[in-house]
Amino acid sequence: MFQMKKFKLILDAAVKRKGGKAQLQKLLTKPLSEVELAAIPDERYLAQITRCVFNAGFHWRVVSAKWPGFEQAFHSFDLGVLLTKSPEEWEAYLEDTRIIRNWQKIETVFSNAAMIEEVASEHGSFAKFFAQWPVTDQVGLMRFLHKNGARLGGKTAQWFLRFTGKDSFILTGDVVSALIANGVETNEKATSQRDLKNIQAAFNHWQQETQMPITHLSKILSYSVGDNVPVDVLEGYQGSQTITKI
Repeated sequence: MFQMKKFKLILDAAVKRKGGKAQLQKLLTKPLSEVELAAIPDERYLAQITRCVFNAGFHWRVVSAKWPGFEQAFHSFDLGVLLTKSPEEWEAYLEDTRIIRNWQKIETVFSNAAMIEEVASEHGSFAKFFAQWPVTDQVGLMRFLHKNGARLGGKTAQWFLRFTGKDSFILTGDVVSALIANGVETNEKATSQRDLKNIQAAFNHWQQETQMPITHLSKILSYSVGDNVPVDVLEGYQGSQTITKI
C-alpha cells in the first residue's frame, strides 16, 4: 500500500453521487452479528452456497425464477437427505426440470453438503465455525472455502459471504478501481495472494479509522466511482439474493 487516502474523502464522494447522506444510508444494510450468523441452520448455508454457485455463469434472474424448484428438488437442502442419496438419484437431477440441469453445478450440492457436514462434525455446526471466523481475515475464509468446497473460488465465495449477511467486501470492478484510485496496491484483477493481502489490510485500516462495518466500506467504495446507478434501483435489488436468514 502507498499513501492511502482518508476514508472521509471516499465517503464524501459517495454521498455527493447518491444525493446526500440519507440517500446513501438507505443502501448500507447492516451485516449480521456473530450470534445471528451462528443461529442460521446449516442447510440454509448450503442453500446460499448453491444459489451463488448457480448464479456464476447464469443470469441471476434465471436462477431466482427457478429457485422455488431448487428448494423442492433438493429437499430444502436437508443435509441428511442429500448425503444419503444414491448415485442414480443424483443422476436423475439431469432430467429434473425444476432446476437448471448443469451436471457440474449439480455435483457441487453434494460436495458442499459434505464439506458443511465435515465442518459441523468438528465445530458443532458450520454456522458456528462460519460466524466465528474473524472479519479481519476474510481472505483466509475465502481460501478455506475454495480449498474445501466446490466451485467456491473468486467472486462466488465473496457473494456467498455477502448474501449470508457476514461483514465482508466484494471486489467488483468499481470497488477495485476505487481501491487503486485511493492508494491500495493491487492489480486490476485483484486475484493474487499479494493483492488480496493488501486489500484486506486496507479494509482493516479503514475499519479502524471509521469504525464502520467492512460491508459499508465496500459499498461506499463502489458508490464513489463508475456508473451512478439510482438509489431506488439499488434498493430494489438489495436482499433479493439473501435466503439464509431465519
